[in-house]
Amino acid sequence: MAGAVVLVTGAGGYVGGLVARRYREAGHEVLAHGREAGDLSRPDPFSGVTAEQRRRITHIVHSAAITRFDVGREAAQAVNVDGVEKVVGLARGCPRLESLGILSTVYSTGLRGGPITEQLYDGDAGFANDYEWSKWAAEQQVAEAGRDLPWRILRVATVVADDESGAVTQHNAFHETLKLWFNGLLPLVPGDAGARLYLVTGDFVADAVVRVLERGVPTGVYHLAHAAADSLTLGEAINVVSDAFEAVEIYRRRRVPRPLLGDRETFDMLASGVDAFGGGMVRQSLRSVVPFARQLFVDKELDNAELRKVLGDTYRPPNPTTLVQRTCEWLVATKWGRHAVA
Repeated sequence: MAGAVVLVTGAGGYVGGLVARRYREAGHEVLAHGREAGDLSRPDPFSGVTAEQRRRITHIVHSAAITRFDVGREAAQAVNVDGVEKVVGLARGCPRLESLGILSTVYSTGLRGGPITEQLYDGDAGFANDYEWSKWAAEQQVAEAGRDLPWRILRVATVVADDESGAVTQHNAFHETLKLWFNGLLPLVPGDAGARLYLVTGDFVADAVVRVLERGVPTGVYHLAHAAADSLTLGEAINVVSDAFEAVEIYRRRRVPRPLLGDRETFDMLASGVDAFGGGMVRQSLRSVVPFARQLFVDKELDNAELRKVLGDTYRPPNPTTLVQRTCEWLVATKWGRHAVA
């Protein structure tokens, strides 16, 4: 892949920034496009990409998106779905294009449980929120409108840390949930104890994106996630987090009980009560958890055989218990990123 010219959308975001850095470090030219996902809602978001640049582009990595679980249908359609159509249009005008990478999510399969292989699915199982729906719709858009292009759909799992040290530079719903928990504001966790959680590092995702977009890798869907056998269940994760927090003196002194697993109806009642009477921090944090809660009752058996074919011997899943433990320790030590590690 010598002399690649890579356009990265959402290069100002977390994953897009990591991918752009990987390509630059390898000596390739990177065209960083757009700091805000909302740019994709403009009629022609790529008007700034010159004709000369289009003639030279060899790779497009589309990472720009609204990734909030509470995004509304209209915004999700405009940015996540219609935005992909515009990216496909750009790709068609790049005669040297070797790879078009579309970042998606393992939750684009919606509320489908059981074995989940690296293929496109219909939306018959339904979705927990409009974010999931929009990423499913975007995948369909790529496969249909871009069927003659060298596309790869990259379904990313939940990024919990930058690397296996547990350091975190961008928070998501996972970290907000842990903050509620540590502060004693999460007495109930919705979900089934046996539902698996798919957790990865930013390093793993960025490296996998670059490898999957190399010349000669087949068009198709790739799970940027570890297989079910290398992942924690919700029940196991609760125990790991509890053990990590209970090792902290201030947490022990508060005598915070371990959260109970609850059914969806009970959790919805709790969330409704907090929305009406709870404090601002609780409401804000729960807002990121509630739209995803239904997924925690669905056990997905993710398969990543196609990804492992590409990565070969370099694929080494981390110990999931250690990763979650170190992430918790880093969050506590830095007060969720507000202070440097001592």
